[in-house]
Amino acid sequence: MTRHLIHYGIHFLVPILIALWFFKGDSFRVALVLMAGILIDIDHLWAIPLYDPNRCSVGFHTFHSLWAIAIYISLLFFKPARLIGLALTIHIVADTVDCLLM
Repeated sequence: MTRHLIHYGIHFLVPILIALWFFKGDSFRVALVLMAGILIDIDHLWAIPLYDPNRCSVGFHTFHSLWAIAIYISLLFFKPARLIGLALTIHIVADTVDCLLM
């Protein structure tokens, strides 16, 4: 239970807190973009089995691969893509923490 609260807290609360703290004038839009990072979980749809609560997503799913993570982190260094890079990096951090708590 605690593992899931931490995992989903990072997925949803951290983006909201970052948006409120660092993007005061545009916090609602930024929070939505940051939470949209969860869309990379679409790669779970082509996994067999579709859902396995004891499977670590990082390194297993296509959009959670080390190559994808390297791209997400590199997006942080380009201002036009920085927010998307942050969204995807937050997602990977959430999933990494989940893996560590397994």
